[in-house]
Amino acid sequence: MARLLSAGAAQVRVYSRDEAKQEAMRLRLRDDRLRFHVGDVRDRDSVVRATRGIDFVFHAAALKQVPSCEFFPLEAIRTNALGSANVVEASERAGVAGVVLLSTDKAVYPVNAMGMTKALMEKVAYAHARAGGTSTVVSCVRYGNVMYSRGSVLPLFVEQVRNSRPLTVTDPRMTRFMMSLGDSVRLVEHAFANARPGDLFVQKANACTVGDLATAVSDIFDVPTKLDLLGVRHGEKLAETLVSREEMARAEDRGDHFRIPIDTRDLNYSLYVDEGGTQVDGVRDYNSDNAHRLGVPEIRSLLLTLPEIRAELSLPARAS
Repeated sequence: MARLLSAGAAQVRVYSRDEAKQEAMRLRLRDDRLRFHVGDVRDRDSVVRATRGIDFVFHAAALKQVPSCEFFPLEAIRTNALGSANVVEASERAGVAGVVLLSTDKAVYPVNAMGMTKALMEKVAYAHARAGGTSTVVSCVRYGNVMYSRGSVLPLFVEQVRNSRPLTVTDPRMTRFMMSLGDSVRLVEHAFANARPGDLFVQKANACTVGDLATAVSDIFDVPTKLDLLGVRHGEKLAETLVSREEMARAEDRGDHFRIPIDTRDLNYSLYVDEGGTQVDGVRDYNSDNAHRLGVPEIRSLLLTLPEIRAELSLPARAS
């Protein structure tokens, strides 16, 4: 938010159902260009009112907790899929120039309700692009775990260390992508500036095991590593995939990210039945097992760049 304001945005609207966080943001930033709208993406009329007269929409509202979505899958559908459709439709009606939808690695080969509904959200974006007839460019960005974001395991690990408790780990062999908030913001900005209808941008990222992450956190706070092994939770995978084999077959490698253009095939599949389509033989997906694996020293160095970790250690803030 501060980044948008410092870049000279004329107005930034914050739309969510969490009025407490809105108030905290208002008090922290104290900027007259901020406008707060209390509402829920499930309510189409409310979304329509919030999108009037704006240029760009970044849609991050979602049910993100895997276990919660497993126990209440219809709620995940209402927010992650139908709510996203409301955002896209309201933005088109308002003549918004660009909409960027935030997706997740869990949308690739999904095994849980959270990932399935995020995959449906991506399909909503692609369907809008295929329909055409509008100047509103809808695209998606997809990335793995943003360190210290809501749902990240890092705040939990820090809280457990601070209270001299073992770190709760489902399976220490589990691998996950790790990326900074700055990387995720830059990818969104790139999408707003460069996306074509239906584009998907995927941030490349390093990965690590959850066990090594727990060890690095313990090392930073100078405590022995003690783990409480819980076992894999509902809907979890040992590794996450950011780009599927099918997507990699048509992906453009842009250095720090992939651009995956929309699959433009229509409902006439005879061409692909008779002549064949994109070949995926020999192509492998991009996942947290085959991405660059960080060791404990590298993870420790990465964590020490995070302002939240530095604040916990009473270290001075790093220059941006």
